Amino acid sequence: MTARKKVIDLLASAPGQEVLAKGWVRTKRGNKEIAFIALNDGSTIHNIQVVVDKTAIDPTLLAKITTGACIAVRGKLVESPGSGQAVEINASEIEISGECDPVRYPLQKKDTSLEYLRSVAHMRLRTNTFGAVLRIRHAM
Repeated sequence: MTARKKVIDLLASAPGQEVLAKGWVRTKRGNKEIAFIALNDGSTIHNIQVVVDKTAIDPTLLAKITTGACIAVRGKLVESPGSGQAVEINASEIEISGECDPVRYPLQKKDTSLEYLRSVAHMRLRTNTFGAVLRIRHAM
């Protein structure tokens, strides 16, 4: 059984190994055959891309994966053919730890103003701005 690795460590790892990553879904997009999930665990501002073959994963499970959902992904770390990241995870298994209702989750891909975050104080920590501030604070 593979131990969980943080996203910051995965992004610096060499491809070819089996990995387990856990975190929150930032975005999900795709087409009929493939889904792309941006996963982040708070260890870095950068996300790791998870590539999901829709024929290998249950479609009802994929439908439950929305922005804000908490998931565990097991798969192979491979070199990314796309620009923007060096490696990505080819998912072989996905487990949902916590679903997230997209209607009730107020933070979507769009930029969120600080004024709006004042009205949803419990969600501030899930934004890039507050995550970066807390990582700097932790390092100090």
